[in-house]
Amino acid sequence: MSWLFGWGKGSGSPPVDEQTAAALAEGAGGETGDPGGGKPGDKWSNFDPTGLERAAKAARDLDKSRHAKEALALARMQEQTVQLEHESKVKEYEAALEQLKGEQIRLQGEERRKTLAEETKQNQARAQYQDKLARQRYDDQLRQQQFLNEENLRKQEESVVKQEAMRKATIEHEMDLRHKNDLLRIEAEAKARAQVERENADLIREQIRLKAAEHRQTVLESINNWHVAGLTLLAAGVYTARNTTAVAGRYIEARLGKPSLVRETSRITVAEAIKHPIKTAKRLRSRPQDALEGVVLSPTLEERVRDVAIATRNTRQNRGLYRNILMYGPPGTGKTLFAKKLALHSGMDYAIMTGGDVAPMGRDGVTAMHKVFDWASTSRRGLLLFVDEADAFLRKRATEKISEDLRATLNAFLYRTGEQSNKFMLVLASNQPEQFDWAINDRIDEIVNFALPGLGERERLVRLYFDKFVLGPATTGRQRLKLAQFDYGQKCSDIAKRAEGMSGREISKLGVAWQAAAYSSEDGVLTEAMIDSRVDDAIKQHAQKMDWLLMEAGVGVGKVGVHLPKEMAAGITALEASSLAIEVIKEKDVAHSETTV
Repeated sequence: MSWLFGWGKGSGSPPVDEQTAAALAEGAGGETGDPGGGKPGDKWSNFDPTGLERAAKAARDLDKSRHAKEALALARMQEQTVQLEHESKVKEYEAALEQLKGEQIRLQGEERRKTLAEETKQNQARAQYQDKLARQRYDDQLRQQQFLNEENLRKQEESVVKQEAMRKATIEHEMDLRHKNDLLRIEAEAKARAQVERENADLIREQIRLKAAEHRQTVLESINNWHVAGLTLLAAGVYTARNTTAVAGRYIEARLGKPSLVRETSRITVAEAIKHPIKTAKRLRSRPQDALEGVVLSPTLEERVRDVAIATRNTRQNRGLYRNILMYGPPGTGKTLFAKKLALHSGMDYAIMTGGDVAPMGRDGVTAMHKVFDWASTSRRGLLLFVDEADAFLRKRATEKISEDLRATLNAFLYRTGEQSNKFMLVLASNQPEQFDWAINDRIDEIVNFALPGLGERERLVRLYFDKFVLGPATTGRQRLKLAQFDYGQKCSDIAKRAEGMSGREISKLGVAWQAAAYSSEDGVLTEAMIDSRVDDAIKQHAQKMDWLLMEAGVGVGKVGVHLPKEMAAGITALEASSLAIEVIKEKDVAHSETTV
């Protein structure tokens, strides 16, 4: 065993004394055999066990010695020290390996970064070179195209010059021929006239004598009848003045007067300025108003129409092209009111016409339509042309049976609105926009849906009209109207909840009804009971209208064999009733319009 002889891991030889070393050397020499001897033996033939015996003896002596334990402990310590040194060398070697691996990784990363940087640089250079080539190709194409254009222009100019030269030569040749022909004709006529005069000299002298006699007679009659000529001239002057006045009047009417199709306008006419000078002066000094003043809409719709108002005002200030707008929705939702406010906010004039006035005009519809747009084009401030119930005459030409006069009027309208104008802005309002002709839809730039007011909008409307028709007159004290003590705010909130499905116009009529109830009372005091009574009546009337819509819808649905039970009809809301009745109402409106046309 290694610990017996004091050998350690990695040691060179065991710790023995001189005799033992000599014996081992001798044994080793014996093992090698005689170098000068005869034939060699096997590996055990020359083995000398005396070395081992001496080693065993030395081991026994060492074991018997009193320093055996110290020797063994020293041997173990040496072996442990050698092992620790070996392990430290192994760890140093492993640390060196790890450091070498880290250095290799760092070098690889550095090489990769350099490679990427070089690739990026090459890609940039390649992209710049390709861009340079593309620019060069584009410049070459431009130069080639410019050269071709100049060449074509030069050829065209040469062709024009040649054609002009040929035309001039042709004209000169024609003038020469015409001059020669005229000379020949004049010469022939002179010769013929001289020949005739020579042959008819007697007749000519007689004609001269007769003309002289007629001239004398004419002069005498003129002297005798000079007053007749004066009266004739006076009559001609009166007739000319009357016709001139009529033509000037028609021109002034066409340019300054209101056309027959326009129902209402804020534009100042000559007749109105003469009739109401103070009102005209106030209107001229008026300032632009807020587009949504007095108009109650949902937040989304309010934001959208405010954008429309701002864009229209900026368009007028910058003299741009106006955009045409379509506003559709149930009646009484504020379309006409917003159109007026939009015109006043933008500093424009407005003109209101209704589609129902166009069909009864017949053949005069085309002329009246042109007068409207001619009148609108003369506005210096810009005109907002609002067409209410536009579907009455702007219906489909291909599918609807309309008269030729109405078709011609529609074509005139399409002709005058084919391009956007900086003189007038077209605003269409309809409850049934699906009936529009496709050409009308092509002229619309923006579509705005005015729906029935929600709960929040109804509450704002109730408060607005309550202040306008009740609180305002009651607080001024100038009218015979007083208000009883109750919670006005809570009452307006309750009324808004009960007025579901009502339009803004119906809610405004509620305010008028409250005011009328106060006027009809003995003491002029409006009580909470009177308000509730009018609200109940309005709700019943609204329900009755919805019942009529349901009845029309029931008739229309009954055409295909389906009828609505009373229980089902009683549970349908106003919006659902409108949806059910819309088809029948459309058919009846179309039939009524065809009958009118």
